Amino acid sequence: MKALQFADGELTLAETPRPDRQGEALVRVLKSGICNTDLEIVRGYARFEGTIGHEFVGIVETAPGRPALVGKRVVGEINVGCGNCDLCRAGDSRHCVGRTVLGIKERSGAHAEFLMLPAGNLLEVPAEIPDDEAVFVEPLAAAIGISEQVEITSETRVAVIGDGKLGLLCAFAMRLKTSRISLIGKHASKLEIAKKRGIEGVLLTDAE
Repeated sequence: MKALQFADGELTLAETPRPDRQGEALVRVLKSGICNTDLEIVRGYARFEGTIGHEFVGIVETAPGRPALVGKRVVGEINVGCGNCDLCRAGDSRHCVGRTVLGIKERSGAHAEFLMLPAGNLLEVPAEIPDDEAVFVEPLAAAIGISEQVEITSETRVAVIGDGKLGLLCAFAMRLKTSRISLIGKHASKLEIAKKRGIEGVLLTDAE
């Protein structure tokens, strides 16, 4: 299969074997998204080498233990815990010290024709959500995860610093909880996107 791989300081489109992890589901990738993390990996972040990419939507080819998923369109939780530590047993495999992470840590990623994840990590995508939107589920989930860590009510005042892709998604996610939200950034065009969703924009200049 074709895969976008980073190794020895170079990024190449290579012919590689399909991933092979016993007991895991095989997913045929329909679309993958380019994240800033991918760009940072190419600059040396996480010291990862291999197939990069962790934002995806795809079709399940095989799913040991969950045959009903075969043929379904899915996205996935990118963290795979060890299954044995206290965090994993408590249901928080995302913070397992020994976890692998799709396209980031010890696991081939999504910029490829196929990827593998445990079937339990896969979530079926509703038919009404197109691929171009489904591929954003992973970063959107990261943004929504803020409200899992901090209680946000309609009275909470929130400031999101940075108007990049994830900053915008964080602002959109927090807007579901409170209208008292400001997005602080340096790009008027991006702040305008937020404004259309009822989010106050604060434009910084280089002098500030």
